[in-house]
Amino acid sequence: MPRATNNVASHKRHKKYLKAARGYVGARSKLYRTARQAVEKGWTYAYRDRKQKKRQFRRLWITRINAAARANGISYSNLINGLNLSNMQINRKVLAHLAWHDSAAFTAICQQAKTAKEKN
Repeated sequence: MPRATNNVASHKRHKKYLKAARGYVGARSKLYRTARQAVEKGWTYAYRDRKQKKRQFRRLWITRINAAARANGISYSNLINGLNLSNMQINRKVLAHLAWHDSAAFTAICQQAKTAKEKN
């Protein structure tokens, strides 16, 4: 009986990894085994960093909100507490955008948070 190599499937599998490794330096884009290791490591980093991207953006937003809030005479924690007390449902992404691009609106929000904080 002749030897079956399953050439079509293995060639397709190799092509898939080599195509994913395009742009890698040296053997990482030329040799199947090295390319596969590099691509799978890259996929691992991509999976991990999709989660970390969310954390990093939240940290950036909080930093921007805190800097703008302190310029308006209130700390970040007091601002968030005041917004919760005044039942303002506004997320950190929008707050950071306002702090960065529309300081007048952010100042109004800070004033509302301060008054809500003083009432309680």
